Amino acid sequence: PEEIAYLLELSAALKLKKKMGIKGDLLEGKNIALIFEKPSTRTRCSFTVACVDEGGHPEYLGKNDIQLGKKESVADTARVLERMFDGIEFRGFSHDHVEGLAKYASVPIWNGLTDFDHPTQVLADFLTIQEYLGGLGGVRFVYTGDGRNNMANALMIGAAKMGMDFVILAPKSYSYTDENGKNVAVSLFPEEELTAYCRKIAEETGASITITDDIAAVEEADVIYTDVWVSMGEENNPGMKERVAALKPYQVNMEMLERTGNPDVLFMHCLPAFHGAGLKEEEVTDEVFESK
Repeated sequence: PEEIAYLLELSAALKLKKKMGIKGDLLEGKNIALIFEKPSTRTRCSFTVACVDEGGHPEYLGKNDIQLGKKESVADTARVLERMFDGIEFRGFSHDHVEGLAKYASVPIWNGLTDFDHPTQVLADFLTIQEYLGGLGGVRFVYTGDGRNNMANALMIGAAKMGMDFVILAPKSYSYTDENGKNVAVSLFPEEELTAYCRKIAEETGASITITDDIAAVEEADVIYTDVWVSMGEENNPGMKERVAALKPYQVNMEMLERTGNPDVLFMHCLPAFHGAGLKEEEVTDEVFESK
């Protein structure tokens, strides 16, 4: 919790400094590698701009430039890059890859997203909540939608550490028939091991962790948060039609916001979002997305 609080305080200070037009020099003379196995708009831009604003040089390495664990092992990649760069950001599929980079490289490693976690997004979201609500402790935060994706995981870990009342609102599961005619059930709740880990942290911080499929959980929420129903890399997986159907009752719409009973409830989304405007409405309606 102390490290997260420090990072949020530092972020607020750097944000204010940028608004004032004060150029930073914290990364002057530093070279930062940005590894992107997965494409990105916000993560790539934010890391690049932050690096340049503080006097550093960012070097983008896309999926055609570097293939961890394929053309070269994670260990060898880490040892090579640490000789040329002062820090490495990684955005990709395997969480083992970012942990491998941290294990074998002697320079700082930043997780820009994996299939399991997205900690930098959580820091940005928590800074926003602090700005609007004045703090994090005791905030009732409801994440609705796909309860076992990387954002649900990352938010649950962060909320547990910062003493928040955190809720994952999702259908327990959905099922589909595979190409062999077999019925396949897929859970949309987070892994039990991760939930237990977060609840253990919550015992020390005063947080609470609730996993439910009951829409009534949105009542008295301070924040309603959602993410796409089909994550990057899952688009062609079997059963996506059935997943979307199971998630439809958990769409963020005006009825859900009104049910919170909180006229000042915040709606948040990590983006990109499917909300109309030429894109089919899924996890959030255009009315909610464009509301103020």
